[in-house]
Amino acid sequence: MRILEEDEKNGVIELVPETLDDLWHLSHIIEEGDLLSARTTRRIQDTSGEKIRSDRGVKKTFYLGIRVENLNFHVYTGRLRATGIIERGPEDLVPLGSHHTLEVKLNTPLRIKKDSWSRWTLRRLQEAVKASKEIRAIILVIEDDVADLGIIRQYGVEYQGPITGNIPGKRMQQRDRGKLKQEFYRKITEAISKYGDLETLIIAGPGFYKSDFHEYLMDMHPEIGRKAVIENTGTGGRSGIYEVLRKGTVEKVSSENRIASEIRNVNTLLERLARDPDSVVYGRDEVINAINMGAVEKLLVLDRVVSREDIEGYLDIVESMGGTVILISSEHEGGRQLEALGGLAGILRFKLS
Repeated sequence: MRILEEDEKNGVIELVPETLDDLWHLSHIIEEGDLLSARTTRRIQDTSGEKIRSDRGVKKTFYLGIRVENLNFHVYTGRLRATGIIERGPEDLVPLGSHHTLEVKLNTPLRIKKDSWSRWTLRRLQEAVKASKEIRAIILVIEDDVADLGIIRQYGVEYQGPITGNIPGKRMQQRDRGKLKQEFYRKITEAISKYGDLETLIIAGPGFYKSDFHEYLMDMHPEIGRKAVIENTGTGGRSGIYEVLRKGTVEKVSSENRIASEIRNVNTLLERLARDPDSVVYGRDEVINAINMGAVEKLLVLDRVVSREDIEGYLDIVESMGGTVILISSEHEGGRQLEALGGLAGILRFKLS
């Protein structure tokens, strides 16, 4: 996520969503009543009276602003759509006051105007911007004894390599060939490790080397190997990295990692609830009471609850007392389990009498 303009006086922020996770964040930042403006394409029909039956109109692109009435984010298609009444736009093309659905698109500027931006909403926006500066993933493409790295950041791809192994043909003694291959894999691992605690490694390529290297990681560096996924490509080098990007593998894996983390937190809560029910609280009233007593160490909040209920002040209290607030998406099984508990639950630092 990139911020293009921030006008605190008028409550306007213009930004550019860059990933599917950005769209997910926006689906909980944009609320009913916000004025949402972006470029949109609409098919304009001929109203001159000379329209023929086969004429489907002409597609035109223009700037449009709608007052949001409802919002839909489809996690599997990665589409975020806002429906509302048109308040701004070219009156010769669209009638003001009519309804329109605006699709929020990646890498396309979006302008959001609110009557007031809450501190929690602004913090969520800042976290999305911060995440854009971090390494999202590393794509490793291996073809024969040559490896290339694509360091994926939200602003683009940073290329490293090539790393060469100089591994001779299979006619060479297997022991010597195996030793050179192990040295090649060691050099690749060193190149990956210098980027610190990596979240996602995508190992790709056209041959068997990608699977062989993954087996090496699982044997020698399982902490990296467990974070890796394997992807097939038709070629190596930068072309192979581009192929992985076109497939959307990075976005898919990043989203899956976030979901997996959220589900782990919900499972921890449920395990505590089954084993030691006095160490957790759930339901709005019980959780708020525990927050006021300073007892909540970790607060799990369903994303829908943040916008529906006046609880932002309580989230601030948890953090001010050294606790952790974890937003849980309602789009997966963990979110549905939390919803069954009222959408709010807390793991306690001490039991309540």
